[in-house]
Amino acid sequence: MDFESTRSIVNKLASDIPPHLFGEARHVFIGKYLDEQPDEIKMGIKTHLDGLLDRMRKLEASDIDFGGPGCAKRIWFRVFGNKKPEMNLKDYSLDETDVIINNIITSTEREKLLTQRNLDFSYRVFDEENKTWARFRATIYFELNHLALNMRRINEQIIPFREFGFHDDVAKALSLKYQKSGLILVTGITGSGKSTTLDSIIDANNRTMSSHIIIIADPVEYVHESIKAIVKHREIGRDVHSFKEGTIQALRQDPDIIVIGEMRDAETIMTVLEVVDSGHKVFSTLHTSSALESIDRILGEISPDEQDRIRERLADVLTAVISQKLIPSLDGRLVLAKEVLLTNSSIKTAIRNNNIGEVYQIIQQSNAGGMNTMEQDLARLNSTNTISYFEAYINANNKKRFEELVKYSY
Repeated sequence: MDFESTRSIVNKLASDIPPHLFGEARHVFIGKYLDEQPDEIKMGIKTHLDGLLDRMRKLEASDIDFGGPGCAKRIWFRVFGNKKPEMNLKDYSLDETDVIINNIITSTEREKLLTQRNLDFSYRVFDEENKTWARFRATIYFELNHLALNMRRINEQIIPFREFGFHDDVAKALSLKYQKSGLILVTGITGSGKSTTLDSIIDANNRTMSSHIIIIADPVEYVHESIKAIVKHREIGRDVHSFKEGTIQALRQDPDIIVIGEMRDAETIMTVLEVVDSGHKVFSTLHTSSALESIDRILGEISPDEQDRIRERLADVLTAVISQKLIPSLDGRLVLAKEVLLTNSSIKTAIRNNNIGEVYQIIQQSNAGGMNTMEQDLARLNSTNTISYFEAYINANNKKRFEELVKYSY
């Protein structure tokens, strides 16, 4: 079945939805109606979605969005940072997108969606052209009683670790070969490439050390093939109930490295710090834009009566923080800008004494050891004509300091 013929299947099922049904009752009907359809009908609808994802690949888009009134009947793609509707595709009614989205989840997942009003999961489709499986991170949510879907393409190829250009001291801190324990954070806003960086670090360890790596994610994105290491993947909701439970369970599974997709709450943070304190190497992520903000976020999640103890523990176990942003480059693509903190005695003392503001100054003055602030990296990218002054300025966390750096360089 081709793309257009599968569209007619979607349209036919959408036209069968009773117009008097609204809200949850409407989606319950759609779900049951789809469950009653023969496999070829359900496969036809899936094939239509897969066709949209193939178009996404050809456009080199990172994300696709459709469904819900906000999309205005259009299919939207984010290409090199810009999200725009694809004008070469016909309009999709709300009924059609509700059918497409309901078709890709199981009845159990649909019940969870109706209860929680949101569903995160992974999705894959076979890429006939490249003869590989393409994977996507997906989220379904409600918008004005209709379903909306975002899918983010997961890179099929790991970026070689050396291409990130980390200083040797930083590379050693990230490697199990040179450092057996410690907490490493990769931070940034949504869409900043955290997963790509983390997967590259995991891959480097997988290729260099005979070890056991356990990845706990929501959802699992890139699936690593075991090379020198055993690599296990556990997905929240499918294989384990929560990050906290997965982390505790991992201790009984003889790990060398534990990768925790995100430190979302105080319970997970406390558990992670205890695991690292017991002598394990742990990688995780935070939705923060700088090393200082990352430290503040961790401490801010902890109750005031526990903060002194956690501050002491964090000073002991924190190894590195990599905070990153993807910046539009002058050639129309995206380039990585990163801030790197590598803990030393001065940074540990600053954390213990709650002098977090001193950390920025220490990073700024420690270029020889592989550290740099976001402002220093943005100034570097601007000076090499990789990004514009405007993009560098608006992405600087400390704009005054960035202006000083650029002025000094001239």
